[in-house]
Amino acid sequence: MPTPPPPAADQRDGVPFGAAVRTWFLISLQTFGGPAGQIAVMQRALVEEKRWIGQRRFLHALNYCTLLPGPEAQQLATYIGWLLHGTRGGLVAGGLFVLPGVVALLALSAVYVQFGTTTGVTAVFTGLAAAVLAIVAQAVIRVGKKALDSRALVALAVASFVALAVFGVPFPLVVGVAGLAGWALGRWRPSALPGPTAADGPDAGPAPVISDDVLHHEAPSARRSLRVLLVGLLVWGVPLTAVALLTGGGSVFTEQGLFFSGAAVVTFGGAYAVLAYVAQQAVEVYGWLAPREMVRGLALAETTPGPLIMVVQFVAFLGAYRDPGDLDPWVAAVLASLLVTWVTFVPSFLFVLLGAPYMERLRGNRSLSAALTGITAAIVGVIANLGVYFAVHTLFDRTVALDDGPLALELPDLGTLRLVPLAIALVAAVLLFRLRWSVLRTLGVCALLGLAAGLAGLPLA
Repeated sequence: MPTPPPPAADQRDGVPFGAAVRTWFLISLQTFGGPAGQIAVMQRALVEEKRWIGQRRFLHALNYCTLLPGPEAQQLATYIGWLLHGTRGGLVAGGLFVLPGVVALLALSAVYVQFGTTTGVTAVFTGLAAAVLAIVAQAVIRVGKKALDSRALVALAVASFVALAVFGVPFPLVVGVAGLAGWALGRWRPSALPGPTAADGPDAGPAPVISDDVLHHEAPSARRSLRVLLVGLLVWGVPLTAVALLTGGGSVFTEQGLFFSGAAVVTFGGAYAVLAYVAQQAVEVYGWLAPREMVRGLALAETTPGPLIMVVQFVAFLGAYRDPGDLDPWVAAVLASLLVTWVTFVPSFLFVLLGAPYMERLRGNRSLSAALTGITAAIVGVIANLGVYFAVHTLFDRTVALDDGPLALELPDLGTLRLVPLAIALVAAVLLFRLRWSVLRTLGVCALLGLAAGLAGLPLA
């Protein structure tokens, strides 16, 4: 006879809600250094120290959130919050994860707009932007070590990079094909995909509050899914509709709201993958900011707590400030940044709260895991493409577009190499790779180096 499913358990009584809120707030203040650092903070606090959740449950939640479009670390917080206290727990955990970064980046965006042309601020941003090059390179290596453990997956990563960098294939198409390729490998050549790891085995340590062996109390159902979907779409769409009606379909607010709403549902693979798509569209299609400003925005997001995708707030702030319509530029900038933050993160809550009950019943599904593996491999190529894009626009004053038939290359003008950013980028690489400094510490040193170069009168551009 088949083994009956484990009983459902209501875990809401296992952890006091007030204690969970305090813990999520403390976690939100430590979420520097990108997705890897943020996930590590949650791993240490929730799995190792408090034992609210076991390792296998944590990894299962992480796998699902990695599969989703949007910031996986924030979605992981939402998922675990839901496991602990249902919908209200997910909303609190995901909301607190974002809030400090929203406040901090809003203030930094205003500082950049007000003082960004002064020598001192320009010098600091030059140092930060150069450090970002080493940070992105580190992300490529970290993700690559975890994702590319077979020749087929290496080939998939290389093909994704070439498709984006050389042929200009749209990002969503690259990710979609990668997911199908992963599924196909899992179905017809499973040896090309990674096998079980030690992390998939029994959990070590005291028994967690949420046992790995029982299902969550909130079972999936069509009625629940429809309710969550309708509420989520209303919360997501009403502010955007109101903005479109009040400011017109051609306003910068409507354009930004629609673009980032679309980006929120097609950008798979985490923050760096999202940034590759956002940078291309915001700079080259909409012209909301310049390529170097996109790099500076990422540097700002690296220095604040919360998801790196908060850089979209910086993009919206600059775009609306420069095209405010009938509003005061500062009012327009603040409204646009808050609107874009809203439409970017509401889908993350919706995806998690909608899918989490089903994922609890799909633990160990091989087809889902195979598709995720293919997407993760492609993301290595996506992040590498982002690094090349940032390097070209940070280290060189001019670029030359090569648009010949199927090719869509943007090559640097080698005679316009910027020596100060190159030197700082090399220092950042030594600090990160050789000395193994943290991202935040490295950014601080590079900012000081940029400031010193500016005060010494060295050419920054």
